[in-house]
Amino acid sequence: MLLRIVSILFPLFAITALGYFVGRRMKPDLAHANQLNMDVFVPALIFAALAGKAFEVSAYLPLIAATALVVAGSGAAAWGLARATGIAPKTLVPPIMFNNCGNLGLPLAVLAFGDAALAPMVVIFMVSNLAHFSFGAWLLDHRARLHTVWRVPSVFATLLGLAVSLTGFEVWPPLLMAIRMLGEISIPLMLLGLGVRLADSRIGEIGIGVLGALARPLIGMALAWLVLQLIELPAREQAMLLVFGALPPAVLNFMFAERYRQEPAKVASMVLIGNLAAIAFLPLALALVLD
Repeated sequence: MLLRIVSILFPLFAITALGYFVGRRMKPDLAHANQLNMDVFVPALIFAALAGKAFEVSAYLPLIAATALVVAGSGAAAWGLARATGIAPKTLVPPIMFNNCGNLGLPLAVLAFGDAALAPMVVIFMVSNLAHFSFGAWLLDHRARLHTVWRVPSVFATLLGLAVSLTGFEVWPPLLMAIRMLGEISIPLMLLGLGVRLADSRIGEIGIGVLGALARPLIGMALAWLVLQLIELPAREQAMLLVFGALPPAVLNFMFAERYRQEPAKVASMVLIGNLAAIAFLPLALALVLD
């Protein structure tokens, strides 16, 4: 079991570690590459998964509901924790509510559960991503215009992919293959970019960083287990939801905090320590769900 878990996680941490090493030694500017990934490659990955013949939205409605409950419950728990500790809710809630489902969750699902797991993990990512760009943006700035959220490329790709699936429209196979090939670029680039981004991060306040790093997976896994007592899911989706709960804070939280000037140094600390803590929490989650 230990060797299996190591074999699953090694590619993720190896590419991330390479990105960290490259970031420290070469200090590359991946701003354009990351932007290209978020605007082209990740949307292509999402659309290809949702628009494929094998994808049926109705089959994933329980998973959508379960994911929404985990995300919303994490936000509510984080709000209570923020009030109890005196930390600004706008600082603590997003890193606990929104995890690294893109950079780590998508590749981890494929490595742990096979290529067939990509579609359900995209569904999980879709729910979290929509919540982050809508509620997450509104939480940091109540003046954020939510009616324009569809313009975010990954959100637009989600809506377009769902429309294709619901209408039964068949995308020309060579075109879908081209889109799928573009999407396959996104996963290694996300991991490499994560490592480079972590190399630029600084541990500003260790206390809040450790709190966020521990609270994110503990709250997430506890809520995932609770939700699974209420909503019946197939065995593989149960395992994926528990692994989703264990994921560390999303790097996007730092970018949002920087954009809206919401104590970005503290958020960076939670993101950095949280992703380092994933070395312990992800093997734990996999040990719980793998046979």
